[in-house]
Amino acid sequence: MNVVHILLVEDNEGDILLTTEAFEHAKIINELSIVRDGKEAIDFLLKQNKYQDVSTPDILLLDINLPKKNGIEVLKFIKSNENLKHIPVIMLSTSSSDSDVNLAYENYANCFITKPVEVGDFMNAIAKIEEFWINIVKLPQPLK
Repeated sequence: MNVVHILLVEDNEGDILLTTEAFEHAKIINELSIVRDGKEAIDFLLKQNKYQDVSTPDILLLDINLPKKNGIEVLKFIKSNENLKHIPVIMLSTSSSDSDVNLAYENYANCFITKPVEVGDFMNAIAKIEEFWINIVKLPQPLK
């Protein structure tokens, strides 16, 4: 079984902790990398600065409200980059506004999930992300 590399782009420490815990209970093997702002996400994806030796993630969990560069800016960057646009981007945000949802899809987000407020519901949402995006979906592989 291949290891699935997930990049979590999130600045809220509580959400980072919950997401990490949810993936630790995973039934599959995965690698979870975490960056805390949009600039760091782009550095990670371009393998620059302190991220020169990282592997390209298979999936991104991307918050909208981030410091330095917001999630939509990061999404636009990913989907306009020939080497990165194949990576599925799951917008995971506290926002449920129609304008945020529409903007995410207009910029080619693969899905938009509003973070549940209750801890149990949040853990369940992460489990469902894992179930669908890792166990069911065939993820793209970068062309060589």
